Amino acid sequence: MSKLKCAVIGAGYLGKFHAEKYASLKDCELVAVVDINAEAAQQVAEKNGTQALTDYRELLGKVDAVSIVVPTSHHHSVSKDFLNAGTHVLVEKPITVTVEEADELIAIAKEKNVILQVGHLERFNPAVRGLEKMEDKPLFIESHRLSPFNPRANDVSVVLDLMIHDIDIIMALVDSEVEKIDASGTAVLTQGTDIANARITFKNGCVANVTASRISMKMERKMRMFRPCSYISVDFQNRVLIKHRTGEKEMFPGIPEIVTEESVFESGDALLEEIKHFVNCVKTGENPLVPGEAGRKALATAIEITKFLIHR
Repeated sequence: MSKLKCAVIGAGYLGKFHAEKYASLKDCELVAVVDINAEAAQQVAEKNGTQALTDYRELLGKVDAVSIVVPTSHHHSVSKDFLNAGTHVLVEKPITVTVEEADELIAIAKEKNVILQVGHLERFNPAVRGLEKMEDKPLFIESHRLSPFNPRANDVSVVLDLMIHDIDIIMALVDSEVEKIDASGTAVLTQGTDIANARITFKNGCVANVTASRISMKMERKMRMFRPCSYISVDFQNRVLIKHRTGEKEMFPGIPEIVTEESVFESGDALLEEIKHFVNCVKTGENPLVPGEAGRKALATAIEITKFLIHR
């Protein structure tokens, strides 16, 4: 089978890593790296043995698949052009700025019969993949995603920058419509919200308490969930999954014992796994783990939380 012709649109912090991954795959040919900053595009292109371009439209109809790693405000327009050209698209999160834009991209992808995958990278964390085997739906979820300040992603609020990772995972685990949202947050170092907490109530009765901060003194990425007869803890950062469940014996009369199972996963390359998954979906026609519809759900919930914070 001939190599998949791929390109990366955006040569910034994340774009350079996307380019490296495509260049490392034997079944892919990295055709170009594109950025309006010619110097940035050239640096990444030279490092990965490909050409640098400043106008992505030169590639329309000439590549099979692209990663779109431009500022969020341009996700819709760039993705739309490539999808209309029949190109498979992996777009970084959040999928778009508005739900209407996301709906349009999903519709075009369906019409053109091409893959639209959203870059919710945490889904490819091995500890998260371990959650996919859960049989019972969670009743209560608590998550904390805390990070020191980084000026890189301040074009969006902490909700769309960090919290949306956990929102996406929670939406997939709960698999129910949102019934109610309550949220609070504040700006500290930027003009947008830097720390936020949201309480999401789902129609199936599950409640998720989600906290995100980009002004913390330490990094923490954890999620805890309670199900009938069990409690599960996930440490995304250290790739540790701990399951506590009731056993067959008793630790006190009438009180079942608690059995603990801990899984520590090897350090992996989540971005490489994400791109390999994308490439495989392009080649086989399989549905991606994070399709456009999943990105839309996470975006819609994040937008509602953000609106609530603004109204306060």
